[in-house]
Amino acid sequence: MKGGGGGGGGGAVLVTTGKRRWRSLVIGVLFLVILSMLVPLAFLLGLHNGFHSPNPNPNGYVPVHKTSIVSDLKIYDKYENSETFNHAENYRSTRINDLVKKLAPNISKDVRSNFPDGAKTETSDMSATDTSHHSKVTPVSPPAVPQSLPNTSNSKIAGTVADSGRGGVDENENCELKFGSYCLWRREHREEMKDTMVKKLKDQLFVARAYYPSIAKLPSQDKLTRALRQNIQEVERVLSESATDVDLPPGIEKKIQRMEAAITKAKSVPVDCSNVDKKFRQILDMTNDEANFHMKQSAFLYQLAVQTMPKSLHCLSMRLTVEYFKSPSVVMELSQADRFSDPSLHHYVIFSTNVLASSVVINSTVLCARESKNQVFHVLTDGQNYFAMKLWFFRNTFKEATVQVLNIEQLNLESHDKAILIHMFLPVEYRVSLLSVDGPSIHSKMQYISVFSHLHYLLPEIFQSLTKVVVLDDDVVVQKDLSALWDINMGGKVNGAVQSCSVSLGQLKSYLGENSYDKNSCAWMSGLNIVDLARWRELDLTKTYQRLVREVSMGEESKEAVALRGSLLTFQDLVYALDGVWALSGLGHDYGLNIEAIKKAAVLHYNGNMKPWLELGIPRYKKFWKKFLNQEDQLLSECNVHP
Repeated sequence: MKGGGGGGGGGAVLVTTGKRRWRSLVIGVLFLVILSMLVPLAFLLGLHNGFHSPNPNPNGYVPVHKTSIVSDLKIYDKYENSETFNHAENYRSTRINDLVKKLAPNISKDVRSNFPDGAKTETSDMSATDTSHHSKVTPVSPPAVPQSLPNTSNSKIAGTVADSGRGGVDENENCELKFGSYCLWRREHREEMKDTMVKKLKDQLFVARAYYPSIAKLPSQDKLTRALRQNIQEVERVLSESATDVDLPPGIEKKIQRMEAAITKAKSVPVDCSNVDKKFRQILDMTNDEANFHMKQSAFLYQLAVQTMPKSLHCLSMRLTVEYFKSPSVVMELSQADRFSDPSLHHYVIFSTNVLASSVVINSTVLCARESKNQVFHVLTDGQNYFAMKLWFFRNTFKEATVQVLNIEQLNLESHDKAILIHMFLPVEYRVSLLSVDGPSIHSKMQYISVFSHLHYLLPEIFQSLTKVVVLDDDVVVQKDLSALWDINMGGKVNGAVQSCSVSLGQLKSYLGENSYDKNSCAWMSGLNIVDLARWRELDLTKTYQRLVREVSMGEESKEAVALRGSLLTFQDLVYALDGVWALSGLGHDYGLNIEAIKKAAVLHYNGNMKPWLELGIPRYKKFWKKFLNQEDQLLSECNVHP
């Protein structure tokens, strides 16, 4: 019996142990099942949110830079959240800020010159100080340019410099300080709300939302509470549908009358006015926050549109590149090689990565010239666009003019840093904000100046047999014969350029430093320049520029900022001022240019963001550019190129 009892007890222990093992197994299986459900869910949520890092690398996405981008977009970060700001809106706004910072070029400052009588300008870091309060600060150096250089295959480089003076800046009145030329575009394309019915619905909804919380707290007003809630929901639905459908639904007049009746009754009910006032303010803050978010979103999309290459132009470049390698091997340019180094001819130099733009420059120059047989064009481009350029100018002839396409990556420039040259071979363009203090108010005006890039200073080395060249930007259009430029006696000057006297070097003294230069001299512009290479070699200006660059580079200045300072100081007292009729600037950002002045100018310069080949280009100026475009070309039609 004892043995039997003992055996029975042992069996119970085994059963208990088995149950525990079974339970442990079940728990383990359940844990694995739950884990298998959570892991995919977490992955999908992460994929949806883009796996955002709390400290995203601003250089993780490197876009194609577009010409003259306003780079002082760090000021977007100075958005102040109210207590009632919706969390989702805040998240989306943060995402827009991150994308804007990633899209902006590697320049940290904006040129803003304050020029009241006796006012002293101070340099400030716009990302660290509020524009509504300017205290005296120590100059702050911008961050260094990252080692990975961005792709500049479609653009000039944009730069900015900050030179801020006393006085406060009102964000609403100085939109351009925050968003640049987007504000000019927005002002021209603003549409007033023409539908008075929709406006009335929005006003009613605003008032009804303000009264609803106070009415809902009154037990005796349940019926009115339901009426307000129902009317609010109906109006919200109508407004939501009106965003996609222009026509309002039938019976809208009755809805407006019902809402008006409910609001009138709500106003007649005794409520705590402070609560209604507080609700009004909350709704107003939320509306302002939403409007601010949409403005930043629009500014980001605008910057994206002007910085990236249009699909049609990308198609054209790719098709030309493919056709180049599919075409039978042909010897291009060899028959005219002697013309490329003949100093007796008129040589034009163009730095460009845009096939269409450079073609318009050459075509307009040739068509406006009295004779074209003595014209030689040298187009310098990068390896990515070299073959497309090569085939385009082989297929298209420009009267008797000669076109040479050079790949800057294949030039014999071993003593120079090719990575920097490739990154900085297009003209550098800056947005300058001129601030004038008149009592308590501040007025600002935007100017764009463009100067030579690093590669421009190697022109004497690249064209060793030439003595004089005309340098053209790829965003210009020639309207008159330029041969008279070769007859100008520059009196020992090196760079013949149109000057922008709205910006003086003295206004940039806190940025240019205390070097010895004429504070009253005007900033010169690239776009149209007659350059005496023989005199350049005598003065060894390339060495002067490189010395200035080394001095500036000892700090943490970006390479684009270095180009501005180096260019302005290298040609100090060596700029021959061309008459203003030679070139008119501003067609890429100024909507108010006089048409008669445009017609009289020998060269039109589309400096600014709104280039004529972009959809965002200023329509009234596009016609002067398009008339020199061969729109009958088959490839343009196949790639849907219709600027």
